[in-house]
Amino acid sequence: MKRLEDSLTLQLLRARESAMQFFRPVLQKAGFTEQQWRVLRVLNDHEELDAKQLADLSCILSPSLTRIITRFESDGFMVRKKSPHDQRISLLSLTPKAIALVAEFRPEVDAAYQSLIAKLGPKKMKALSALLDDIIKLEV
Repeated sequence: MKRLEDSLTLQLLRARESAMQFFRPVLQKAGFTEQQWRVLRVLNDHEELDAKQLADLSCILSPSLTRIITRFESDGFMVRKKSPHDQRISLLSLTPKAIALVAEFRPEVDAAYQSLIAKLGPKKMKALSALLDDIIKLEV
């Protein structure tokens, strides 16, 4: 049996934590958690999604996403409307206030990303991304 330290899942968690060190200062400055920022970024990129699509694309479980949606609605960051094709489905989108916040902090997040790439190196970053994509596409 492998040593725990050599476990792929543990290595992935440690790598995530290491990578997030580049982004956390910006997110704290913006006043958002990592999950909240992912929701903002996904909706900013896709403009309008239903809750299931948003959960899938932002890798957030439904109970956590429900709390984020509730908070974002009350803070004026998100609106919901009924789908014109299926009245049972609510579509979520960002308000201009939220879009402005994403635009304000995205350059700092992008700079943090560039800093991460600079530390790791573009070649290793590309290889790592390809390997992670291979893992994501594995079927059980």
